Amino acid sequence: RNFCIIAHIDHGKSTLADRMMELTGTVEKRAMKQQLLDSMELEREKGITIKLSPVRMRYRGYDLNLIDTPGHVDCSLEACEGAVLVVDATQGIQAQTLTNVYLAMEANLTIIPVLNKIDLPASDTAKVSAQLISLLGCEETDIIKVSAKTGQNVDRVLEAIIKRIPAPQGDKAAPTRALIFDSYYDDYRGVVLYVRLVDGQLAKGASIRMMATGAKALALEVGHLAPGMMADSALTTGQIGYIVTNLKTTREARVGDTVTVGSGEPDSAKVK
Repeated sequence: RNFCIIAHIDHGKSTLADRMMELTGTVEKRAMKQQLLDSMELEREKGITIKLSPVRMRYRGYDLNLIDTPGHVDCSLEACEGAVLVVDATQGIQAQTLTNVYLAMEANLTIIPVLNKIDLPASDTAKVSAQLISLLGCEETDIIKVSAKTGQNVDRVLEAIIKRIPAPQGDKAAPTRALIFDSYYDDYRGVVLYVRLVDGQLAKGASIRMMATGAKALALEVGHLAPGMMADSALTTGQIGYIVTNLKTTREARVGDTVTVGSGEPDSAKVK
């Protein structure tokens, strides 16, 4: 299952992600730290998410790929089949949340409404539940009431992701197509792409090509994030993972571009 989390600042998105990783055993308890997917110091200090941090969790035999979507809109919605909508029970639905919800609806994502911070005295679950029902046209029973801080009912969110969000569709026998939903430059490894495999497969060592920019490169390493980099022999249809390339700049592999398996010598490997 591929999903993202939609939430306003300080509504508990990062805390919910932390609890999910604890419950699925993705990260050992002793290795946990608050807002684990928020790697930048500013994110921890301000409680906001700026940088995307995908993570693969294993739960009841399923791979649950979480893309921790930042407040701004990007290609991560296109890489998912579902979205967990987190709303603070003390504050209700905010304007920025509405914007992302409408985008998720346009992308035909399955939306799971989650009411967070029900443990706080100021929470008004009846009022905010009514807002969610009005917005989504869902039933009261569809809303999962949780406390990400204490972990209350977070297991129900994981169960809902498995039951409600459809499995990714794709053709394993078709030519390789992978959507780039984020990329960054690493001083030691080169350009790293975060991708969703739409069709086919992509193996370590393959020659790859960006369809929009025409740039060619080598897939020096492929794998998934848990949340650190875990190398695999290949990425297959429906999976979300990373590709370490020998590209020198992210301008050659832009967000929204499609990666395919190319032939010929990579441009970056040619002698100038």
